[in-house]
Amino acid sequence: MSFDKLMAFNWFKQLLWIATAVVLIVVLLVVDYKAYDTLAYALYGGMIILLLVTMFVARPIAGSRSWLELGPVRLQPAEFAKFTTALAASRFMSSINLRYQNWRDQLVLAGITLLPPLLIVASNESGQALVFGALLLAYFREGMSPLILLLLAASGVILLLALLVPKLWLVAVFTAILLVVLGLNRRVLRHHLPVALGVWLAVIGMVVGVDFFYNDVLQPHQRQRIEVLINPSADPLGKGWNVTQSKIAIGSGGLVGKGFLQGTQTKFDFVPEQSTDFIFCTVGEEFGWMGSLVVVGLYLTLLWRIIYVAERQKSVFGRTYGYCVASVLFFHVTVNIGMTIGLAPVVGIPLPFFSYGGSSLWSFTILLFSLLALDAYRKQDLLR
Repeated sequence: MSFDKLMAFNWFKQLLWIATAVVLIVVLLVVDYKAYDTLAYALYGGMIILLLVTMFVARPIAGSRSWLELGPVRLQPAEFAKFTTALAASRFMSSINLRYQNWRDQLVLAGITLLPPLLIVASNESGQALVFGALLLAYFREGMSPLILLLLAASGVILLLALLVPKLWLVAVFTAILLVVLGLNRRVLRHHLPVALGVWLAVIGMVVGVDFFYNDVLQPHQRQRIEVLINPSADPLGKGWNVTQSKIAIGSGGLVGKGFLQGTQTKFDFVPEQSTDFIFCTVGEEFGWMGSLVVVGLYLTLLWRIIYVAERQKSVFGRTYGYCVASVLFFHVTVNIGMTIGLAPVVGIPLPFFSYGGSSLWSFTILLFSLLALDAYRKQDLLR
């Protein structure tokens, strides 16, 4: 069989990606470890330029301009932006103490983190943009106030409630909470009244403005994903098809599964994107609960090992980068598995080292083995 005919099969193309990833691993481990720190800003700047170019020259695919076509090869720069952003953020945080730093430095860090996802969103690829929010977990380890994480989580809960509960009820509840706090805590009433009123106004603004955000800011496919998350059974033959079929496939696997390549839901293509975004349902159907448990266990072991490696770094740069790698992988694993079982919205992100695709494989390989390269020379950081 000729090479051109073999390239028509996804399994052959994935083997080629794996082979090139092995070469990439060798390069990453051979490169001087100091280059990751020294070239962090240059690589970040180059990626920003590449994302800008992609916005204008990429051919629309499924409504998104996020893929660069280089002959028979397609690459998604957004995948590699995670690596360069993690490097740049780690380099910047190694020069400051985030716990005691002023607001200007924190704004710079926010700018480094937010610029790539904003460009990715401009290319109509929202799923990949969400991954950058996971970097907050790494910043939290380095001293970022937990109040920021709490505010973000609370904002998400409020917005979700505003979609499910009548707004007048929510306004009444939050107003009652404000009055109770002011009545029971005289100190808040005397010294923090402007802050309390500001928080109340912000909450009421989110409740009242959620309709505008939902109907006029979000695109139709994004609204559908939220609706499916809230009620996947509302349209099982339409917008809820992917999640419904994925849950059927996983449930039909039972305890030990139907066997390799014996899954009916996946074998007969009832589940779309089963080799990429929904590959976990293939694991669940063919290998059952036991196989799924093994896969999840392997991911937890990998994440634990990455955190262990990050903690033993001798430099702030190495430790921060390690936590960035762990955060990105954690987000991918939890959201990808969550969306296949209906616990997370379908955002179109791959399962690390499992999903078909060269860009994602290269991206995760670069993230992981760059950390191993830094770890191999961690003791030399004490001599720098």
